[in-house]
Amino acid sequence: MKERMNELIDIINEADYNYHTLDNPTITDQEYDKFLRELNEIEEEHPDWIREDSPTQHAGGKIIDSFEKVTHKIPMMSLSNVFSESEIASFDEKIRKENINPKYVCELKIDGLSVSLLYEKGKLVRAATRGDGVTGEDITHNAKTIKTIPLKLKEEVDIEVRGEIFMNKKTLEELNEKRKKENQPLLQNCRNAAAGSIRQLDSKVAAERKLDTYIYHLPNPEDYGLKTHQEALDFMTRLGFKTNNNNRLVGTVEEIYEFIREKGALRSELPYDIDGVVIKVNNIDEQKKLGYTAKYPKWATAYKFPAQEVLTKLTNIIFTVGRTGQITPNAVLEPVIVAGSTISRATLHNEDYVMEKGLKIGDIVSIRKAGDVIPEVVEAKVERRTGTEKDFEMITTCPMCESTLMKKEGQVDYYCMNPKCPARHIEGLIHFASRDAMNIDGLGERIIEDFYNFHFISNLADIYSLKQYEKDLVRLEGFGDKSVTNLLEAIENSKNNSLERLIFGLGIPHVGAKTAKVLAAKFETLDNLINATEEELTKIPDIGDIIAKSLISYFNDNHNRGIVEELKELGLNTTYLGQKVVENELFSGKSFVLTGTLTMYTRDEAKEKIESLGGKTVDSVSKKTSVVIVGDAPGSKYRKAQELGIEIWTEEQFKEKLES
Repeated sequence: MKERMNELIDIINEADYNYHTLDNPTITDQEYDKFLRELNEIEEEHPDWIREDSPTQHAGGKIIDSFEKVTHKIPMMSLSNVFSESEIASFDEKIRKENINPKYVCELKIDGLSVSLLYEKGKLVRAATRGDGVTGEDITHNAKTIKTIPLKLKEEVDIEVRGEIFMNKKTLEELNEKRKKENQPLLQNCRNAAAGSIRQLDSKVAAERKLDTYIYHLPNPEDYGLKTHQEALDFMTRLGFKTNNNNRLVGTVEEIYEFIREKGALRSELPYDIDGVVIKVNNIDEQKKLGYTAKYPKWATAYKFPAQEVLTKLTNIIFTVGRTGQITPNAVLEPVIVAGSTISRATLHNEDYVMEKGLKIGDIVSIRKAGDVIPEVVEAKVERRTGTEKDFEMITTCPMCESTLMKKEGQVDYYCMNPKCPARHIEGLIHFASRDAMNIDGLGERIIEDFYNFHFISNLADIYSLKQYEKDLVRLEGFGDKSVTNLLEAIENSKNNSLERLIFGLGIPHVGAKTAKVLAAKFETLDNLINATEEELTKIPDIGDIIAKSLISYFNDNHNRGIVEELKELGLNTTYLGQKVVENELFSGKSFVLTGTLTMYTRDEAKEKIESLGGKTVDSVSKKTSVVIVGDAPGSKYRKAQELGIEIWTEEQFKEKLES
């Protein structure tokens, strides 16, 4: 009978491997059930015979009191993220600068949770979560319930592998159908469902969730004589692990882009959720040469797909006042998880934006994160309306000071024109101290609000007079001698910033950080900018009538000029400290596109040189593009430039023109 038990274990384990790992069933469901029943009967009669790798152990049943901490022998590092083709190109450039001509393995980024599996002599002895990368939690009792995690490998090796635990889309649907009938709260998405399942103290609950895995990383491949990541994947597959065959070995960034586009288009058809593509240097020696930062391997990165849309209810529209007095409608949403974070607010920009989208309070709307960061309302689901929705109405008075709102000629936005409106003051102060403006470390949004309410600061110049309140600041909750000293030092140091930061920090309507740099480089001093005529301003590339008029209007206002003069008297630098723009007929006023891998310059260096000669760089090729600069292995941008008859420079020609 014991011999029959061993035979049944081998038959069922092989069937599980073929079905769950290879997706290639070799026996019928009826045969599988018959063998499993027979095995259960033998094990019930002889419980002392039960083997650790018996398929019956996948059923769960172990209950623990809490999760024990586990220290990873080799840290489980996370990956850096990139969000665009240009960032992928920069990643590739950094690697090539190390005299490496890389091949990459592109893999699907499964949206689940990381797991480490440890085997001794081919038997599973421990499964652990990533945790903080150094210390995770022991989840062995639940990992054993996952049929794609082998309890025994095909070879008796000591090995640790890493991968992703996830839940299939169909499994989530089936679970939620059952939970709905039982009046239980529905599971929000596959990733959260998988994470919640693996953290169950009762392994029977985890077993019922039908979790799955893909193994994608061997931390020490050289110990097994492996030379590449692709060889490591093949080796782990031979041992019995489930690896994802949706990967590709590529040699250029263009091939990476092609893989991303191809898999992105198939994203909705996959049986599991993916949120991007992982790009890894294939050669192990090259990986070791590149090494690690404190947080990430330098030889791998993850491209994140744009967020998918989700539905929720628009419960209200409220209004906020910006630093320029601009009134912005904002969507109040029933909280919903988008790309891993709970969203309850989203900007609606202006009245025209709301009207164009036809939004009504009470609508079911689709939302997404623009660039995976900023919540955005995409559209109203008109077919879901019930007739109880309310039309949107633009307010006519400021929600903070009740002043009558004004709409400036030729613009879509409404403004509070009251210069003493408290909302305008606070927003303006927050903007001035922000990272892209004066970058005053320690003077964040909450602190500025407190200082404003305590009457320590009421305008920009007051920031530089905070030292007079030093004794009062030390007494505030959350402050002490050291933090106040650091804050005052940061304020003093900000006086030395280059002019473009001050221009941006002033909060002049329509003048963003990039425009501020263009203006600072062109006029070199604040006085020159203040005295510039509208004609002089509009001659500058990218400075149109609206920006020019806004600058003239701002500096003609006595209140604004008074603040500027105070800042000058307080010792703030008003001179451009960056690289001067030298007008050059080959570059000035022209737009450039960079494509392929540059070997003489990094992309940032190339962009800086172009801008220093009066040109600008753009991401895509169009009829308005002046020149396309091509490096090694140029792709679609090069072909499009040829089709449009746009001037093309090699990197050598670019270098020659710079030197001339």
